[in-house]
Amino acid sequence: MDHMREGHEGHHGPTHEHRATAPAHGAGPVSWGTAARATLHCLTGCAIGEVLGMVIGTALGWGNVPTMILAIVLAFFFGYALTLRGVLAAGVDLRTAIRVALAADTLSIAVMELIDNGVIALWPGAMDAHLSEPLFWIVLAIALAAAFVITTPVNKWMIGRGRGHAVVHRYHR
Repeated sequence: MDHMREGHEGHHGPTHEHRATAPAHGAGPVSWGTAARATLHCLTGCAIGEVLGMVIGTALGWGNVPTMILAIVLAFFFGYALTLRGVLAAGVDLRTAIRVALAADTLSIAVMELIDNGVIALWPGAMDAHLSEPLFWIVLAIALAAAFVITTPVNKWMIGRGRGHAVVHRYHR
């Protein structure tokens, strides 16, 4: 029996890896590492979109509000795009992949954008800082770090219930 159990673990990986994927089906606890990786995935797309949106808005001479709206739209776009890339690579059709990306990332990106843009909007002088000023980059880094810290428990909760990035993990082999 021990040999069979050993063989089972060897086939599916160590027990801690198996537990990390079990919540994809809503079946158990989620490690903070799993939640942090899911959050980092969303943070990557958000950061790309935020920075690109701010660069484009600044280059076009837009005001704060249109630039922030563009940055938020691009954050969602790149967040979803990173998920779509992985799900499509698993051989899923585009329509299903879009549904998976929306289910996996919408709440995570929304929370991240709320925190990120909230920090930037409330930080004195941050909205008026130019891309060439250290204040812009320092506040952006703090805002993204705060978004990561606050969104990680949200992702942990969602994955533990078979939602969020748990949906994406169903398509990873």
